[in-house]
Amino acid sequence: MAMTMHVDIVSAEGEIFSGQAELVVAPGQEGEVGIAARHAPFLSPLKPGEVRVKSEGQEPLSFYVSGGMLEVQPYLVTILSETAVRAKDIDEAAAQEAKRAAEEALADRSGRMEYAKAQAQLAEAVAQLRTLENYRKGRA
Repeated sequence: MAMTMHVDIVSAEGEIFSGQAELVVAPGQEGEVGIAARHAPFLSPLKPGEVRVKSEGQEPLSFYVSGGMLEVQPYLVTILSETAVRAKDIDEAAAQEAKRAAEEALADRSGRMEYAKAQAQLAEAVAQLRTLENYRKGRA
């Protein structure tokens, strides 16, 4: 039996996942972070992207997070995010529309939306679509 740790993924709307896992992969600001039980404690900001949770004997789970914070303790991983959604629940049409709107705003620099805000919205939409694509490919 592999060593496990407790994982909590929490959004502003509530708890998205709580359970035991062998491995968690999260989108850290400096790149993907892989965490197994007994990992050294640390805190890290997260960028928008996919969180993968692997539990013994189960299919890996995939989640989209809009950024947030990752807290790691030897037997506990906590992910706090403004938005967190199971990959299977991502609204592809809404993500495509958000991507299109952000790209338009970036192209129209005199537009109503701030450039930095449009960049952030584009990054989130692309991350949602990439998470959904990975989920469909079974890469979770």
